Amino acid sequence: MDERRTVKVSKYLSKHLRHQPERIGLTLDDGGWAEIDALIAAAAAHGFRFTRDELDHVVVTNDKRRFAIDGTRIRASQGHSIEVDLGLPPTPPPPYLYHGTVAGNLEGIRAEGLKPMNRHDVHLSPDRETATGVGARRGRPVVLAVDAAAMHRDGHAFHVSANGVWLTKAVPPQYLRFPGSR
Repeated sequence: MDERRTVKVSKYLSKHLRHQPERIGLTLDDGGWAEIDALIAAAAAHGFRFTRDELDHVVVTNDKRRFAIDGTRIRASQGHSIEVDLGLPPTPPPPYLYHGTVAGNLEGIRAEGLKPMNRHDVHLSPDRETATGVGARRGRPVVLAVDAAAMHRDGHAFHVSANGVWLTKAVPPQYLRFPGSR
């Protein structure tokens, strides 16, 4: 499967497993799972055909492990804008987590902290390198450190998705460390 096709299928899966399953008549269960056969049939009925082999290839080769397969079901690992319960247990975070963004977002982040925007949770990376890659998708990256230990101590819950992305409802500004600050 060529790289362009892999990306196209991955983006299609993200759109319909994270944001708009109803657009193709797909129903997700409470945990965000869809039957693979139903997904393939719904996509084909709406003019986007892919095979089970192509789907498996996308899941296995995706560097961010965006999707999980459990038997005959598939779901997005995180990033939903629709209501799902991923069933992730609260998990104590490492002392620091990281968030990649761009300079144009810093003023709002300084004032309001990190908010989930159109998703359920704020996404945090376990290391600076990953956060740099996340921020670079939107331009020149800026990496913020999150004092996750202090947040956890103060009662904020953290969850870690199957692909290693850390999730929390919001990060108030007092827990953020900006480049050049102590």
